[in-house]
Amino acid sequence: MSMARYPRFMTSVRLDLELESRLKQAARLRGESLSEFIRRASAERADATLSADPAGGWDDVVGVVHGGGNRARRTGEAFAAEL
Repeated sequence: MSMARYPRFMTSVRLDLELESRLKQAARLRGESLSEFIRRASAERADATLSADPAGGWDDVVGVVHGGGNRARRTGEAFAAEL
């Protein structure tokens, strides 16, 4: 992860007092400025989110229900009968 010394984009984020305090403490422990700590944490979370398998959240669901088969064929037959 490459962090530019002088970022090109500036934004603001609203934090509650407890989170701000925790971030400041964590940044101090890492020897980083608060801005640098937030940049690195944001980049890590963005990378993890963007590299995650989008179907991964469905692993426990996909393939669990078995419908007995031939439903599509029977649905097509019922639809044709209505026409």
